[in-house]
Amino acid sequence: MRSILGVLATAFTLTTAPQADACGRDTPCAVDEGQYFIAMPPDADGPVPALVYIHGFGGNGAGALRNSGMLNGFLDRGYAVIAPDGMPRQNGGGGGGRSWGFHPDRPGPRDEIAFLDAVRDDAVARHALDPDRILLGGFSIGGSMTAYYACAQPTGFAAYVPTGGNFWRPHPEGPCNGPVRLLHTHGWTDGTVPLEGRVLRAGAFVQGDVFYAFQIWRQTNGCDQLRADRFITDGPYWRRAWDRCSDGSALELALFPGGHVIHPDWPDLVADWFESLP
Repeated sequence: MRSILGVLATAFTLTTAPQADACGRDTPCAVDEGQYFIAMPPDADGPVPALVYIHGFGGNGAGALRNSGMLNGFLDRGYAVIAPDGMPRQNGGGGGGRSWGFHPDRPGPRDEIAFLDAVRDDAVARHALDPDRILLGGFSIGGSMTAYYACAQPTGFAAYVPTGGNFWRPHPEGPCNGPVRLLHTHGWTDGTVPLEGRVLRAGAFVQGDVFYAFQIWRQTNGCDQLRADRFITDGPYWRRAWDRCSDGSALELALFPGGHVIHPDWPDLVADWFESLP
């Protein structure tokens, strides 16, 4: 028989050892077919809102959280930031990093929508998050992944906030699967993902037109008019918003005088917009 001291020592070890599933900003959280990193706001009181942030081409989740301006902007507003890993690049012409199989005509080795669902559900289960206040957003190809997720599964997240990326050609045919709440942000002089799109690899890939994407989003949201209903031109952005649309939807385009970057005021723009929604 084991001595009582041995039993007590084992119990102490089990209660003081780090949990096997502990994960966060520096240690990845594992889910089926991938992993994610998460940074929680300091002194969180109760379930907090969160942004699932999709990195761009060649990036990764850990690297996304090293963007201190973006990260701290959301943490300061009380939002957790969840940064999943894309799949390792394949046939990318060299270099490391990860990317996303975002276009339905060119799917990758993983079902990205199912993976993002798994990230969302796992983060809610492990961390003190409010499941009704989780946004999906991303930069560049991460913005495109956000748009395709929103089109396919509009109720998967509370709202969608792509920046610097949306649909690619061939654009989706007809409206998406249901109304969305979407704020798209883009640099006016973006040369990497221009507003009108760009031809890549001698025409093998062609980026989409953001203005055409908004035609699709207006159809999806059942908006009454082509033109916007509100215009905001003070502050760092020129904004166009469509209000006379389906109940529960929201649609806005925000442009800023810059290139292919995440605007430093993007966290405040996103939080202010989201928190103003009905």
